[in-house]
Amino acid sequence: MEVKELIKLAKKGDDGAFYELMQLHKVRLLKIAISYLHNEVDALEALQEVTFRSYRSIKKVKQPEYFSTWLIRIMINYCHDQIHKKKSIADTSLLDNIAETVNYNQPLEIEEALEKIDAHLREVIILKYYHDLKIKDIAEILDSPESTIKTWLYKGLKALRDQLGERGGINV
Repeated sequence: MEVKELIKLAKKGDDGAFYELMQLHKVRLLKIAISYLHNEVDALEALQEVTFRSYRSIKKVKQPEYFSTWLIRIMINYCHDQIHKKKSIADTSLLDNIAETVNYNQPLEIEEALEKIDAHLREVIILKYYHDLKIKDIAEILDSPESTIKTWLYKGLKALRDQLGERGGINV
């Protein structure tokens, strides 16, 4: 069955169709959660919460072609909320749980350099290069013009180069 048809059925209350949609998207959503939360347990909890939130508000999806973008946006918003909660409870770095992170085959230097650049720039880099999203999709998720996303990507890569250059690190 096509994704658009599944979305129509899910909007009408078909639990089976919603379940299939979530099965199609769960790996991508989990990867996004891990890249933000740096902890597999927290990422699984995020996936569970996003599933609940999307189930509760599936009827708000106006255009089926943007369903994936809508889900990713819910995940990113949830991850941002969790990061802010953790920072307010205890002033801990996102790298505290580095031993529990999934290996994306990038050197630790890149991970540390990413943490030191502006949040908007980091977010665009993560969505573009870790999750292989298109500029158009990133613009939709972050509710920003494509030109802004391109600028943030350019500035983010420059900042990343500068961070890695300070350490005598890898050329990006």
